[in-house]
Amino acid sequence: MSDLRETRIAKAAALRKVGREPYAIGFKPTSTAAELQIEHKDLANGQERDVEVCLAGRVLARRVMGKLAFFTLSDESGSIQLFLEKATLQEFSPELQEPGAFKQITDFVDTGDWLGVQGVLRRTDRGELSIKVQSWTMLSKSLQPLPDKWHGLSDIEKRYRQRYLDLIVNPESRKTFKKRAFAVSAIRRWLDDRGFLEIETPVLQAEAGGAEARPFITHHNTFDVPLYLRIATELHLKRLVVGGFERVYELGRIFRNEGISTRHNPEFTSVEIYQAFADYNQMMDLTEQLLSSISLQVCGSTKISYQGQELDFTPPWRRETMQDLVLEATGLDFDAFGNDREKAASAMINAGLEVSNDANSVGRLMNEVFEQAVEPKLIQPTFVIDYPIEISPLARKHRNKDGMVERFELFIAGRETANAFSELIDPIDQRERLQEQQNRKNDGDLEAHSIDEDFLNALEVGMPPTGGLGIGIDRLVMLLTDSPSIRDVIAFPLLRPEAGSQ
Repeated sequence: MSDLRETRIAKAAALRKVGREPYAIGFKPTSTAAELQIEHKDLANGQERDVEVCLAGRVLARRVMGKLAFFTLSDESGSIQLFLEKATLQEFSPELQEPGAFKQITDFVDTGDWLGVQGVLRRTDRGELSIKVQSWTMLSKSLQPLPDKWHGLSDIEKRYRQRYLDLIVNPESRKTFKKRAFAVSAIRRWLDDRGFLEIETPVLQAEAGGAEARPFITHHNTFDVPLYLRIATELHLKRLVVGGFERVYELGRIFRNEGISTRHNPEFTSVEIYQAFADYNQMMDLTEQLLSSISLQVCGSTKISYQGQELDFTPPWRRETMQDLVLEATGLDFDAFGNDREKAASAMINAGLEVSNDANSVGRLMNEVFEQAVEPKLIQPTFVIDYPIEISPLARKHRNKDGMVERFELFIAGRETANAFSELIDPIDQRERLQEQQNRKNDGDLEAHSIDEDFLNALEVGMPPTGGLGIGIDRLVMLLTDSPSIRDVIAFPLLRPEAGSQ
């Protein structure tokens, strides 16, 4: 036990001894710090206003100067100064025995403590709006000190591990999560206003489908069966479309047992949207309208700054095929390779590109080229359309292009932000494609799809033509808040356990 912690525990005991409970049951503030700053901005320097206020917050700073003291009290909205005068506290708390109210607050209250105060407003000679405290209540005694620097924690990992400290000392972090909450609410409102219905689907699933990803595996004891945390909401939402819901979505958590980076967290948030009688062209229009609206609501403009670059969300956005973008960036024309994988691989090597052994087809190789040579350069919102069929097992075959599907991905600032299809509704075609995925899984591909017989049965009942869209909320919020890492926008990102913590 540290000396500082022992000292604070002793102060909590001293508070109890003088009749002040260090951990209160409740308190009723009448205002917030921000409200007071706005409502009384006209109060002149050196003047008081006989308006009684009650405020609760955390003490972030304290200065004691003889018979005067100045504390900074912070609540969720902002901060305000407390003006503490020995004579005033004695006048309004004459019943207190020694030590009196002023000595109690200056001796027993530390930075980090939660206080409730009652008093009137005063603006100091230096122009600082303050609460002239008449009485105070200890709401919660802090036993651990706050970080020394108010502007934030210097240890970035500690910001993520102890987010509560980061939120206390770093106002920008609080702004980030407020923007995130506002963005999520705005997405829901936008969809609700257009007749989309949010329906929750299972997190625990017998088959993990809807994406190429390695799932987390758990076990249900009563049924004695393995279960998976969902890797997507897609297949259950499609079942709802089969059942007659023509506009449906879910905004929720997704789990994928994969690596961790500035762009990836194993637990993340997405919104998946399905619209009957639509195709991927209409889903592009919807994506433009939705995200430009969210940018305007959250940031006040469709033009935002991200890591020193201006991004323009004003529709319409660029739309290019994957094949054309690859040709533009590398000179490689994948039409010329036909189905000759070795010819495509040789051309890639000659162009200085890496060839993955897992890319066992021309279509997969084209995707490899795209990821290496094109993706990082797509800064402005760009729809990349028409993907190889072998990497898109849930998308409809292209109406005009052999070997392609009607799929797009939205790239912004070099990152995939959304993924959408003209959905595959032919149950025979879908079964064949899932069987190919199952074969890959049997050969050791841990990210390949399994065959979901219930989903295939649903398709056989009949699914109308449908457009589907998935948007990564965390990556979107990164853009809206100018955050370089996905960990900055996830309140509690997954981290490697600290040494000795297990």
